[in-house]
Amino acid sequence: MRRRIMKFMVAGLLALLSPLLFAANLVLAELPPLPVLISEGAWRSLSAHEDGSLEDRLAQVLKQNSLWQALISKEKMAVGVVDLTDPAAPRFAQVNGSTMMYAGSLAKLAILLSAYCGFEDGTLVETYEIYRDMIEMMRRSDNAATNRMIERIGLRRIEGVVVDPSYRFYDPDQGGGIWLGRRFANSGEVEPDPLKGLVHGATVTEVCRFYYLLATGKLISAERSRQMLHILSFPDIHDKFVSVMERSIPLAHLYRKSGTWHVWYSDSVLVWDETGGKYILAAMVENEQGEEILRQLVPVIQHLLNVKESP
Repeated sequence: MRRRIMKFMVAGLLALLSPLLFAANLVLAELPPLPVLISEGAWRSLSAHEDGSLEDRLAQVLKQNSLWQALISKEKMAVGVVDLTDPAAPRFAQVNGSTMMYAGSLAKLAILLSAYCGFEDGTLVETYEIYRDMIEMMRRSDNAATNRMIERIGLRRIEGVVVDPSYRFYDPDQGGGIWLGRRFANSGEVEPDPLKGLVHGATVTEVCRFYYLLATGKLISAERSRQMLHILSFPDIHDKFVSVMERSIPLAHLYRKSGTWHVWYSDSVLVWDETGGKYILAAMVENEQGEEILRQLVPVIQHLLNVKESP
């Protein structure tokens, strides 16, 4: 009888502690080697690192594909890349970088940042349920988990974060940016972006800047950047960029968010791998062949940056 009581007590204690242990694991276990901390005097914004030579070569290689050239000319394809071989001196290039397009689940990056802003100011409490939902939202793009996060934070709060001067991920004077103005459902409050009326939108320039700030520890703080990177690691949807990259790069070295809806395809990834390269790639396509276009884009960018191509 005493042994049975002890067993029940241990089981009860584990039941109480397991959510806390799980939450701690999400934050502390296997934290990425990033961010790379650069002194305040040496760090510069991503726009200051735009590389004209790399940008010219990016435009040239993209236009070698006739379909891509047609889509680019119609502003239905956008690509941004950041070479992080030397994190203190990155090279940024973009094509249609400030063209805002429908982004689908890629816009969930705004929810991730808003959640961590809430942790910082105390308006959102860090719990097992929230970490579980953020993992589901970012790694598996689960819409039910996403909608629970939106309900906890609020659309107006998310809007306030992306337009906040501290982040400025959405600025109508700069072509827009990352915007989330509706739950991932056909009901509920709708807050379209002021520029194009999109409810889930992004530009590749702002997506690249999001990852650049994370990689250098400038998004909220170095510790919060590290925690957000952990949430973005180990992508569990094996399509688009990841379907190609995972052949040669461990999933632990890929920090990724993507989106798909009808003919709109988007993907974004921060690659941090000694042999597979260190770079950011973001792309958006409006075309029924978007999935294949994004797959084909990976070796083109890898060749451009002189990193090991996936077999």
